[in-house]
Amino acid sequence: MRRTALLAASAALVAGVLAWPADAAPSSFVHPGVTVSKGQLDFTRSKVNSGAQPWKGAFDRMMASKYADLNRTPEPRAVVECGSYSNPNHGCTDEREDAIAAYTQALAWYITRDERHARKAIELMDAWSAVIRDHTNSNAPLQTGWAGSSWPKAAEIIKYTYTGTWANSGRFATMLRDVYLPEVINGSNSNGNWELSMMEAAVGISVFLEDKASYDRAMAKFRTRTAAYVYLTSDGELPKTVPSQNLNTREKIVKYWQGQTTFVDGLSQETCRDFTHTGYGLSAISHVAETSRIQGQDLYGTDVGERLRHGLGFHAKYQLGAAAPGWLCGGSLKLGLGPVSEVGHNALANRLGHTMTNTETLTVCGRPAGSNNLFVAWETLSHGDNPA
Repeated sequence: MRRTALLAASAALVAGVLAWPADAAPSSFVHPGVTVSKGQLDFTRSKVNSGAQPWKGAFDRMMASKYADLNRTPEPRAVVECGSYSNPNHGCTDEREDAIAAYTQALAWYITRDERHARKAIELMDAWSAVIRDHTNSNAPLQTGWAGSSWPKAAEIIKYTYTGTWANSGRFATMLRDVYLPEVINGSNSNGNWELSMMEAAVGISVFLEDKASYDRAMAKFRTRTAAYVYLTSDGELPKTVPSQNLNTREKIVKYWQGQTTFVDGLSQETCRDFTHTGYGLSAISHVAETSRIQGQDLYGTDVGERLRHGLGFHAKYQLGAAAPGWLCGGSLKLGLGPVSEVGHNALANRLGHTMTNTETLTVCGRPAGSNNLFVAWETLSHGDNPA
């Protein structure tokens, strides 16, 4: 009896090793490893320094932006209060843009090796870690997700590539652990882009903190939400749902999908709301998938990659000018996808070899991609045709 149990346990262990889940935390985290890797940074730096396009043009656009200004003054506050549609806006824009600026300065440091940029990134991170204690009002989870997506990208580059000192890096880690992570880790039952951005923040923070439990928890929520955000015909007659939302009838699901009753590959839960919010969701999916790939568990080969591929292609087609058929959002679309396709296109088309004609056309037309001033920034520079 004991021998049988031992053999069964051994078989289960072997099966577990062979079927290591694609969303599990790595045995040891890779740094820098939030959305952009050292290999990608090195490739970008070499291309910029040689004057190659589109990277040099993307770098020039970044350096001409307000986020690369060495005279930027951080605007931290103890409590950031963000209502619906940023009304009220008490520190919301300041926080998001200081976080993007920290990431911008970190990129500028890596590419130029001008230590002034590293010190400015540190100044921005230190200013906020010394002050902020909470996020309040209705948009607090989303705001925390947006800012919390940019902070660890900046911190990873500075902590693991800057040769100078960052005396308050521990305080910054405490800020992420105590102020940001608790606000995002439990997820959201609002529109899907909320939870996707929140899980992007949670995953990035978990990498910086080397917190395997939070990484696994965030990834599990991310996988469930991604499946419920972009439809694939393999899902069946109706889109998948997040169990906690109790969308247990066709009527409830159709209402949640903005009244859409016909479901096709790549359609998003927010397509019929507008492309801008859909773009937020697709961008967050690509960022988490990219972080996962850097950490050694590649989600692009799972349904996450398929949903991202079809989601980008479906929306790119209409963003490029195709007329909406009557069955799609009543024949009327609100466009404005944003600079969100570089990461997914590079991974799925360039790296994996998928044909993505519409996504490629849209990506190239949008180069060099800038920032949406929320949580997306400079992705032609960091990921455009980047083989690393």
